[in-house]
Amino acid sequence: MSTALGAAGELAIRSLIERAPLASSLAAAFKAQGFTLALVGGPVRDAILGRLGNDLDFTTNAPPQESKKILSTWAEHIWETGIEFGTVAGKRGDTTVEVTTYRSETYDPRSRKPEVQYGKDINGDLSRRDFTVNAMALELTSEKPEFLDPFNGLIDLSKKLLRTPSSAEQSFSDDPLRMMRAARFASQLDFEIAPDVLVAMKSMTDRISIISAERVRDEFVKILMSQNPRTGITLLVETGLAAIVLPEIPKLQLEIDEHHHHKDVYEHSLTVLEQAIALEHRLDGPNLVSRLAALLHDIGKPKTRALIDGGGVSFHHHEVVGARLAVTRLKALHFDNHTIEAVETLIALHLRFHGYGDGEWSDSAVRRYVRDAGELLTHLHVLTRADCTTRNAKKAQRLAATYNSLENRIAVLMEQEELSKIRPDLDGAQIMQILDIKPSAAVGRALDFLMEIRLERGPIGEEAATKELLAWWKTNS
Repeated sequence: MSTALGAAGELAIRSLIERAPLASSLAAAFKAQGFTLALVGGPVRDAILGRLGNDLDFTTNAPPQESKKILSTWAEHIWETGIEFGTVAGKRGDTTVEVTTYRSETYDPRSRKPEVQYGKDINGDLSRRDFTVNAMALELTSEKPEFLDPFNGLIDLSKKLLRTPSSAEQSFSDDPLRMMRAARFASQLDFEIAPDVLVAMKSMTDRISIISAERVRDEFVKILMSQNPRTGITLLVETGLAAIVLPEIPKLQLEIDEHHHHKDVYEHSLTVLEQAIALEHRLDGPNLVSRLAALLHDIGKPKTRALIDGGGVSFHHHEVVGARLAVTRLKALHFDNHTIEAVETLIALHLRFHGYGDGEWSDSAVRRYVRDAGELLTHLHVLTRADCTTRNAKKAQRLAATYNSLENRIAVLMEQEELSKIRPDLDGAQIMQILDIKPSAAVGRALDFLMEIRLERGPIGEEAATKELLAWWKTNS
């Protein structure tokens, strides 16, 4: 072991002992049964970087069923959802571990599922890892912990470079999702991608289509939730991967001619995403819904783009079209319904603020804004403010001041009228009693009528609401 490797190994071991003391007892449990155990992959990389977490990955020569038996005696909880792929997981205290039998996995060109073959030694296992910085290991069951780095991952880690242990073409054939993972690590770790790896990504984009929507979604989310999602998204677009997994984003690179000038919608969307991230303190930290809405808020523009006589471009109703496109894409990626509905609402509402000029907001308009945003009101504040990307300082200041005024108006009405709980002055039971009717569609229409009054005029009280209801009923019964 070289001096550099020895120092790195010592750092990783020290970090492991300090941050994950249970790993030693797990290694002892495997050793007692005659098996090896090594910390591997991202945790080793993170241990060297001094950022080891509580999720640890191990590799072993123990067959999956043997790993399950050992984990059953060591962990407080175990689960075997990945056992057919050689992985058994467990949790003890705050530490979650995944133990995988030495393996190599490859994809048949026509199949979404990997073909798993178990290996006999750790070097073979490491050779089939995604990147060299993830192909380092700490052997914990030898006489003393040993740092293994057969593919010079430590050097690449110092260079902040992503290379593959085998050829990039072989690595991406084994698992095409690694192409998206390269973009993810570039975003998360601020790494560069080696030229040969980048070439392979561009030439093998079609392979990503065999990967399940769930796996693609999970990698995309990790990119989006990283500290610098622009890097990963740009790589997805430039390599052509986005054209397959998220085609609405590269389509934002609208053709610009010399007679009809407009903003670069693609760059604008990335800027809005970054500005939304800068405002996430209002949402108590990183927020997936906010980031999705920011990135996708203008995806309706390509379909609504129209050239205006004499110069200029319009995108009428792009928020409506964009909301619909977002639903279709997020469903295709198997996002949950709550996330899809929230993103749809935000995109559909993101232009509402700009429809009121320089702040001529009536109380009715404010109530409707709050009612339509619902529990997403703060998300909408973030998106609307982030959507201001003008380089005109005076215009930016004016927009910010106008939105400050709107938020202040909302705060005042919130205090006066409990806007977060907007409802008619009469409920369904009262309506049926006053009109002497049974449960029916008419009750719903009456509630809608009273809600319109509530939005237009604010709370008017039960007596006035009853008079309005009776007058309406005379002409609508």
